[in-house]
Amino acid sequence: MNPNLSTLEFVLKNYKNFNARATRDALIAYWKHLEKGGKMFWSVAGAMSSAQLGITLAPAIKNGIIHGMSVTGANLEESLFRLVAHDSYKDFPDYRYFTKADDTAILENRMRRVTDTSIPEDEAFRAVEGLIVPVWKRATKEKTRKFWHEYFYDLIKEINKKKQKKHQGKAEECWLLAAAEKNIPIVVPGYEDSTFGNIFASYVKTGEASANIAKSGIEYMGAFYDQYQKLSTGKGVGFFQIGGGIAGDFPICVVPSLKYDMKVEKVKPWAYFCQISDSTTSYGSYSGATPNEKITWDKLTKDTPMFVIESDATIVAPLILSALLECKTNPKEANKLIAKHIQ
Repeated sequence: MNPNLSTLEFVLKNYKNFNARATRDALIAYWKHLEKGGKMFWSVAGAMSSAQLGITLAPAIKNGIIHGMSVTGANLEESLFRLVAHDSYKDFPDYRYFTKADDTAILENRMRRVTDTSIPEDEAFRAVEGLIVPVWKRATKEKTRKFWHEYFYDLIKEINKKKQKKHQGKAEECWLLAAAEKNIPIVVPGYEDSTFGNIFASYVKTGEASANIAKSGIEYMGAFYDQYQKLSTGKGVGFFQIGGGIAGDFPICVVPSLKYDMKVEKVKPWAYFCQISDSTTSYGSYSGATPNEKITWDKLTKDTPMFVIESDATIVAPLILSALLECKTNPKEANKLIAKHIQ
């Protein structure tokens, strides 16, 4: 086994059929797209930041494997929480056997459970609230307007710069910090549906902050029109989706919206599509919709390489990203290995 390509070789050697094959084929197509000079846009739903996807997501962003993102407000803020309060999180590996009384005890201990882990109220939510509220108030006073993620970009860079151990987590495992430092384009559709969306609403309600300081979702799409056209130059930009919902549906709509709403004549379609989802294909479910359905909405075409991996993203995504990082570091060796295993 090649020690420089151990993850890639493992996938190529063992992942032959079913969801394993879909994982292998999606990985190879992703790498080939990057090699041609293409870019990749990630959509991240679920609780991936709490699940510490940043361990592989951050280096992928730093190394040019991810070029733009759409994330839920929860994933955005939870990446920051993991940096600020990592050591204060508590895991619950036996959560499947919990009673209502067990979860009530977690509540009373000021923890907020997310499957088998939990976010600490005081060390995460309230600590970050103390840092960001003055920023909102200053923006209100100065009549500043920014996108939701820009406030978090500024805050996380400031936290990391101070280095007075304002954070407990590893900076190199924080995808939000990596994204902020690279200044990659991000959209955060429906950010109101997040803990800090709620906290912001409370300050707006009491008159301590203005709702106008946070640009709207409509403005996000307006900015994304231009960002997409820039990302899709050359060999185009692919779409890599974890989960479903608004994090995925909002950005993928940019192609038909540019064509039909903005009347732009030449719009490149998405150059690649992969979705990792554990949602069963079902009637009317966006998360469970197959890629073919997106052809009818002019989001993808019959020529778009399409992959669906029906599995747990916390297992699959780190494998794919680790293998891609190996490919980026050792491209010639990686291509030889792929040629050897894929006939």
